[in-house]
Amino acid sequence: MRQAILSGALRAGERLPSTRDLAEQLGISRTVVLLAYEQLLAEGFVNGRGGSGTYASEGLARNAASATRKQARVRLSRFGNAVTDSMGTVDTPLPRPVAPRYNFIYGRSDLDTFPFALWRRLLLRQARKGSTRQFDYGSALGNTDLRAAICAHLRRSRAVVCDPSEVIVVNGSQQALDLVMRVLVDPGDPVAIEDPHYDGICEALRAAGARLRPVPVDREGLNPARLPEDARMVFVTPSHQYPTGAILPLERRMALLKWARRRNAVIVEDDYDGEFQYDGRPLESLQGLDREGRIVYIGTFSQTVFPALRIGYLIAPASLVPAFTAAKWLSDLHSATLEQQTLAEFISGGMYERHLRRLRRRNTARRAALLEAVKRYLGDRVELTGEGAGAQVVLWPRKRVAEEAVVAAAAKKGVGIYGIAHCFLRKGSRPGFLLGYARLTEREIREGIRLLGEVL
Repeated sequence: MRQAILSGALRAGERLPSTRDLAEQLGISRTVVLLAYEQLLAEGFVNGRGGSGTYASEGLARNAASATRKQARVRLSRFGNAVTDSMGTVDTPLPRPVAPRYNFIYGRSDLDTFPFALWRRLLLRQARKGSTRQFDYGSALGNTDLRAAICAHLRRSRAVVCDPSEVIVVNGSQQALDLVMRVLVDPGDPVAIEDPHYDGICEALRAAGARLRPVPVDREGLNPARLPEDARMVFVTPSHQYPTGAILPLERRMALLKWARRRNAVIVEDDYDGEFQYDGRPLESLQGLDREGRIVYIGTFSQTVFPALRIGYLIAPASLVPAFTAAKWLSDLHSATLEQQTLAEFISGGMYERHLRRLRRRNTARRAALLEAVKRYLGDRVELTGEGAGAQVVLWPRKRVAEEAVVAAAAKKGVGIYGIAHCFLRKGSRPGFLLGYARLTEREIREGIRLLGEVL
């Protein structure tokens, strides 16, 4: 104990183990531990607090020289080096030390609208009624009821053609992407991605050792005519291209399927926010048009429920299910079962549909406020894309600006916006700004855009 306190292993004010616990851990009489603690008290190494415990002395620690620990130089694997290099670009925007008053953060769900009281009741009911068997290891595929509920919902809402046996429950869509890399991508494989694109896809492919083939995106999304002939896979976000928001029209969807058939390639469809469409009848999933089992479909509840739930899904052609199931088992055995059971009841009981209707109404009102404010305060100084779906848009200034300078100037006025340059593989890309609106009120949106207008 003396050595631990002097070396800093036990920090100033840190609580020591109770005498009973320490005696049990060391396999000695509690009397011996009591004597040792009394000696430490007498020497001033520790001090006692009535009814609370014994704590390392504050005064002694300030005078003691903390021991320096050497760090071994451990050789990283190729994967380890790749993911280390990606740390500067991966992840959704992190909270700033002082959150801006008008934070147009993107990729986040509307936590204020979610019925947390109802969710807590469902979670508690599942915990109470569950047998002990339900708390044992589960299937790598996921909870049977949840897979059936996901399948039924996607058939209705997204025209996905699937059977519950083809649904694999994962820890968010990012794990689904990771499993795709492990199962379908070898080092050196040429893989096509949209440019601009979602960082999580790009960096996962880099870590897997793939050769990236960027395909330019225009106002109608990825152009199949620009797809490279050597690519054996393509990643697309057809319902609301990330980040530009373009919606892939039916003609391009059919051309994309034709390219995949000709090249014997796989299409990975990331339908991260396909639940939110505003203009006219929404186009259903690309997966629903597939007749050959060439599409791996990925979805998540992070945008509609809440991100900390960490539940997503991967729908694979039947021929690939065994490989994905084994990869999921090797990764983490299975996703948390209690949360899966709760989500299954939330969906099958109709509560998820009611929540989605509320979300759509709220997002529709926010979107209207955003479009009105952009027209009023920014006018023809910017071009707007992505307003037809999802919960974020991109502002493209018509004049050449420095992204970082505009972001910094907006922050000084209490407005949080986010540059788009990091989403491009090509250098010298057009500057733009991502604005999410799922966590702002209509009043906050209008005021935030007004202040942004002063910056621009």
